[in-house]
Amino acid sequence: MKDELGSIIEKAIQNEEDANLFYIDLAKKVKDKEAKDALKFMAEEEKKHKVFLISYRDGSFKKSLKMEEPIDYKIAQHVDKPDIAGDMKSKDVYLVAAHRELNSYNFYNALAAAQPAGKVKDMLATMAKEELKHKEKVEYLYSNTAFSETW
Repeated sequence: MKDELGSIIEKAIQNEEDANLFYIDLAKKVKDKEAKDALKFMAEEEKKHKVFLISYRDGSFKKSLKMEEPIDYKIAQHVDKPDIAGDMKSKDVYLVAAHRELNSYNFYNALAAAQPAGKVKDMLATMAKEELKHKEKVEYLYSNTAFSETW
């Protein structure tokens, strides 16, 4: 069981590292300054998740992630992910990010669902909610950029 937990945590750490690199790489490709700044912010958030997971793995975490109930606007579930290109409009950048966060949410949610009740399940469910919170942020940015008349 401990090896299985270690494997799950390592997979989660890799997921956060991949997300961090994804946002850094996307920020390099995007020309829009606001979108670039948002992507850099998202990269830093993923870095914080990685640090949290490493401390959880090592048994040294002192505080949990701050949680509020996220709002799921379900935009990524209903709007196709655009192709990544250097001349992307900021609304498209936010939509790409929303799809990435949806995938991360689904990743942690599936891991949590496969666990018995307890600390591991709770931690994975917390990570799922954290990813959904990120999705909420980028979907908010998307909706206010794509539908600027409501801004």
